[in-house]
Amino acid sequence: MNFQDPSVADHTQLHHDPDWWRGAVIYQIYPRSYQDSNGDGIGDLSGIIHRLPHVASLGTDAIWLSPFYTSPMLDFGYDVSDYRDVDPMFGSLGDFDALVERAHELGLRVIVDLVISHTSDQHPWFKISRSNRENPKSDWYVWADAKPDGSPPNNWLSIFGGSAWEWDGQRMQYYLHNFLTQQPDLNFHNPEVRAEVLDVTRFWLERGVDGFRLDTVNFYYHDAALQDNPALPRDARSDKIAPSVNPYNFQDHLYDKSRPENLEFLKAFRAVLDEFGASTSVGEVGDAQRGSEIQAAYTAGGDKLHMAYDFDLLSNEFPTGTRIAEVMEKSVGFGAESWPCWAYSNHDVVRHASRWNLSQDAQRVYLALLLSLRGTVCLYQGEELGLTEAYVAFEELQDPYGKRFWPKFKGRDGCRTPMPWSADQANGGFSEGKPWLPVAMEHIHAAVEAQDTDAASMLNFYRQMIAFRSGHRALLKGHYVAVAADDGFISFIREQDNTRLFCAFNLSDSARSVDLPDGAWVVDRDAPFSIDGSDSSPELPPWQALFATIGE
Repeated sequence: MNFQDPSVADHTQLHHDPDWWRGAVIYQIYPRSYQDSNGDGIGDLSGIIHRLPHVASLGTDAIWLSPFYTSPMLDFGYDVSDYRDVDPMFGSLGDFDALVERAHELGLRVIVDLVISHTSDQHPWFKISRSNRENPKSDWYVWADAKPDGSPPNNWLSIFGGSAWEWDGQRMQYYLHNFLTQQPDLNFHNPEVRAEVLDVTRFWLERGVDGFRLDTVNFYYHDAALQDNPALPRDARSDKIAPSVNPYNFQDHLYDKSRPENLEFLKAFRAVLDEFGASTSVGEVGDAQRGSEIQAAYTAGGDKLHMAYDFDLLSNEFPTGTRIAEVMEKSVGFGAESWPCWAYSNHDVVRHASRWNLSQDAQRVYLALLLSLRGTVCLYQGEELGLTEAYVAFEELQDPYGKRFWPKFKGRDGCRTPMPWSADQANGGFSEGKPWLPVAMEHIHAAVEAQDTDAASMLNFYRQMIAFRSGHRALLKGHYVAVAADDGFISFIREQDNTRLFCAFNLSDSARSVDLPDGAWVVDRDAPFSIDGSDSSPELPPWQALFATIGE
């Protein structure tokens, strides 16, 4: 198989900066769908190694690898059966070590998904735990007796539908699973469990990883008293975390997640990372009612997570200028110590080009806006090509979530289809075998090779915009000062030391006059956007952005 190896010029070495993560751009790779190197139709670590030059050519700072651990793959790696090994379908520990080495050669740090709120039911820990009530790991998972009538211990619900409790006839008890029934929850109230997951953390740090993305970080602890969750009023329900067809949204999840005990564990986790210098962490906060507040609490103080994200910009709600301003006002209000991470797309949500029905011009200005917000940014594989959500027929569906709620919710396969590399090769250059999910035909024309040499392509716009961000320290680490916003427009200032950068975004189909703040502002006409008018009275065409600095 032929692999593209573009020049990666100035992006060739890592610098020891413990603060590198602040303002970084992180590129998420979903291993199953990035590049298959052996023709089995499933992406693997060797394929990723060969495609790393593409990631480096974007100018990103790090990669985030979705799970590659040993797993039955019922939830495609998020059901881990061995935390210290690579699933054979992806390769070996030697392949992983080679990936880390190659990434570092290219100036890319490596962040790996750490899934410790639950394991697979095939994990040896769970097999021991379920065997009886007296074994050494009997309390490593969340077990509870049935109510006198045989029903589950309380009303907690699974994100994947139905009760969060599954009866086990061997122990004659229920066990907790916030996701699939085959994903039992670990019991973080047990100090042995906490010690073991911290040892897992050390294992990967010692192999050279630069940090972790913590899956479902607010799900670690449950209420030990197993109190029922209260109901939510109908007008308070949100589909940020689960689709609207899922009764999970009917509850206020006060007791099954986001418990206060988690703060102390995150401090212990941070202490392990601090042993290894320039390591980082980004937590996924899944809470529809209090996500932003939890995100702030988990990242404040410099002794817990480095950064976290909730679902404010991953939701279905259209990101008008007014909406973005509200999100940023809330985020900034949590204080300078709290650090957010922003993304529009990932492996769990409909691709944002389709979710918000964005034109190519709109995608570009929204990227510029994302890269200008205070915080770190995650990009999801394929969004640099402008990929839309793919249609996957029911008979080709793989995601258990989609199978459960089809057809009103079609699951997550549409954002997980294989990456298109070449329009001239079978399956878009992803695999010489039959891909595990079909390659979307509409994605073929947007393949990397087709866009690479086109100066006007979406791919090259991503490269230009990331380079623009990297060249302005105020965009990386600066403060955020709101200026103006309405549904079709937003402007703000980013400040760092003595540098001030004014940022304005026209999020509409009509031209827009821009009122610059007081001062001798000079419009940056090297930014990759069209601007009309003079520096004193600039006008933004539809779906364009403006950047200006204070003149000497």
